[in-house]
Amino acid sequence: MLRLHKWKLILLGLSANFILLINLASGQLKPHEILNWLDVFSEWGAALLVLVWLLLILQSRPSGRVTQFLSLGLSGIFLASFQDGLDEFIKLPDTIAWDHWIESGFMPLGLMLLTVGIYHWHKEQLIISRQMRKRERLFRDHKAMDFTTPLSDATYLRKQLAQALASHRAQSEPLAFLLIDINDFSGINRRYGSIEADRLLAALSELLLLNIRHKDLLCRYAGDRFALLLPNTNKLSAEGIVHELNNAVRNFAFKTQAQGESLFHSVSIGLALAQNDNPESLLVRANSALLLAKETSQHNIHLAA
Repeated sequence: MLRLHKWKLILLGLSANFILLINLASGQLKPHEILNWLDVFSEWGAALLVLVWLLLILQSRPSGRVTQFLSLGLSGIFLASFQDGLDEFIKLPDTIAWDHWIESGFMPLGLMLLTVGIYHWHKEQLIISRQMRKRERLFRDHKAMDFTTPLSDATYLRKQLAQALASHRAQSEPLAFLLIDINDFSGINRRYGSIEADRLLAALSELLLLNIRHKDLLCRYAGDRFALLLPNTNKLSAEGIVHELNNAVRNFAFKTQAQGESLFHSVSIGLALAQNDNPESLLVRANSALLLAKETSQHNIHLAA
């Protein structure tokens, strides 16, 4: 990951070398006897720790606004600490003031940029946490996990369907259920192979996860087919979610690993609203709606009777 940020590190290295050179050109080395080693270890230790923090962040993050703020902030703090450490070894004339400007200017500027970066990093982590919480239910039973996608399988789906239908009957809350099928998935398999097909399944599962609510449950039902359970969701809300998912998939460009070409896809969706159903009857009704969607519906979406 560091190679993505090599120019940041090169620029920081050049800046530190420039500061070192102008210090050596403008001042004189202090005698060994008058060095305060406690200050030396303290100030150079602080500079080294800031440099380590910077390397750790650049090693773990891609390029972007948050990384830019964090790296600029830590670079400013490092350069201020670097100049502070050089003051322990090099005596500058009293007429020179730029060393104080480097220390007193770069430090608050670096702290300000670092604070902005941490603020945006915090917002970024909140978004990631919300997406991870969507998966929490999926990982409660690791034995029911699908091997290709980060989703649970049909066995886990049936258990959750039974619980959701029981809650639907007890509390008289609406319940919607979707079956989502990738159109022409077999063609992808033939043209690009099973590895690319599996990558597509994993990518689309991530995309669908990002476009559902915290309370919703997405599973891989079978093959190229996903199942989505929408608790406390009426017909109008379910149809809105269906159209959002359909549009998200249509506008998603999947990049093949070998050629890097962009592939666009569409899905067919069967929607069933729970009535006096058990898990199997709800699955049958959604599957019937899905088959009609693939055969007759102009927009590849069909509502079960």
